Amino acid sequence: MKKTFAAFVAIATIAGSLAATPASAQRGVAAGVVGGLIGGAIIGGAIASSRPAYAAPAPVYVDDYPTCRLVRERFWDGYGYRHRRVEVCN
Repeated sequence: MKKTFAAFVAIATIAGSLAATPASAQRGVAAGVVGGLIGGAIIGGAIASSRPAYAAPAPVYVDDYPTCRLVRERFWDGYGYRHRRVEVCN
């Protein structure tokens, strides 16, 4: 918040100094362009530094040993042996 306030004070100071000087055809456009560039740089710098660019995601905990797994099981179906997958939970 302090940086944003300082940026606004700086812009107000620059704008006040430009408005207080008498405008002439020689400096009118150049002073406006320079004032706009300086003001934009100050405001852009204050906005860019006010919030983080990257926040790390929350940690994810993975259970290394799953409680259930698929097991290949051999069974007799009346005609012969066959295989099927069965879920076994500990």
